[in-house]
Formats: sequence, structure tokens, C-alpha cells
Amino acid sequence: MLKKWNIDFSYPKPVLLIEHLIRVFSQNSGDAILDFFAGSGTTGHATFRANARDGKTRRFVLVQLPEPVERGSIADITVKRLQCAGAQVKDENLDKTIDVGFRVYKLATSNLKPWQPDAEDLEASILDAVDNVLPGRTEDDLLVKLLLKTGIDLTLPEEKRGVAGQTVYALGGGTLIVCLGNVGADSAEAVSQGIADWVSELDPVQTTVYFKDTGLGTNGNRAATKANLAAILRQRLGDRIAKIASI
Repeated sequence: MLKKWNIDFSYPKPVLLIEHLIRVFSQNSGDAILDFFAGSGTTGHATFRANARDGKTRRFVLVQLPEPVERGSIADITVKRLQCAGAQVKDENLDKTIDVGFRVYKLATSNLKPWQPDAEDLEASILDAVDNVLPGRTEDDLLVKLLLKTGIDLTLPEEKRGVAGQTVYALGGGTLIVCLGNVGADSAEAVSQGIADWVSELDPVQTTVYFKDTGLGTNGNRAATKANLAAILRQRLGDRIAKIASI
């Protein structure tokens, strides 16, 4: 029984058996272990242990429906188990560098409003569509949406930095730069100069820069703000710029 996570599993998967199977059938770093019935997260725990034992860098994908239990859901228990298991594996292998990090994603509707015009009031529909982001969605939500939309690996290393009052994200060593804040015409130069400085520091072969479309020109001059940002970035980075776009 796995009672320390507030749920009883009559037949929990044995960690040592799953670890053994992983080491037998997955002998290459970078292999992905998929478990569509994550339960309490035994497969993730076993992957941590297998990597600690043989030095490989396997990854795992665990899928779990949010089935309700006494406190929260089974998915909540999965996350808690992985946090505890990761800490335990690191404590048991202090002489090794082991990656026990993981990210949690929840299936949701799109962050962007669908175009559903009201034939009887097209003017109101068009005005409503000017801000295409659904209420309550965060910058992290939009960042994940952008990665999925562009087909970029969700496991790419991510860094973030404050640039002229904006939070700017760099993924894949600077191959993707994302700024999802509200950039007005008066701050466009400082933001673009700061981004150019960071790209030069990261030194990728090429980079793609994304902004939030509705965040540009917050004081009513979106076209001028876009043009200013693009001009400075292209002047500073030249052929290193693969694309400048917005979401």
C-alpha cells in the first residue's frame, strides 16, 4: 500500500521490477519511457533509479487522468511522488550528478480565442478579436502554446531574464527568444537592444524572436512599435535573425 501519498493502491507497480525492465529494454541515453497509466508515478521513480545506477539520461512521459481521491486527484499524487522520489535518489547518490527534474502539463483548451463572429454584430466581433488571448491565461501558458504551435521540444533548456522591464525567455541556447509582455513604442528600443545583447551573449547560429501581438504598441501605435523592434534586431543581429514573428 502506498499510504504516504494519501491513497491506497492494492497492486502498486514494484519499483525494482520496473527499474530492471527499463535497464533491460532501454540501454541508450535519451530514450523516452512512456507510461499511459502513471498512477502514483512508479515508472518515473524507476527511471530516476535506473539513470542513477548506470549513468544514462533516459527521460519519461507519464500520463494520468485527474481521477479524484480523498485529497486532490491521482495526478497530484503522481507529482508529489516524483518530487519525493527525486529527492531520495539524489540523497542516495551524492557522488553523482543526476537530473531528477520534470515538468507538469495539463490538457486545456487553446489560449487563443477562436474566430466566431456574430453575423448580427460584426463590429463587436471584430473589436473583441483584437485581443486574441483568453482571459486568465499567463505568460507561461502562452509560452507552452507557442512551443506546441511551432513544434519545438517542450524539454528544451529554458532561461529567462529581465530586459527593460520585460520577462524574456531563451530556449535551446538562444535559438528561440520569446517576449510576451506589453511593449510600448517608448520602450521598444530598450527591449530590442537588450534582446540583441542577450542573443550575442548566447551566440546561437540563428534565432527566432516571438512577441505577443496584442502586447505591442500598448499606447495605440502597434505598427510603429513592430517596425522599430524588427529594425533594431535586424540591424544588430543581421543574418543571425531567422524570423521575427508574433503570437
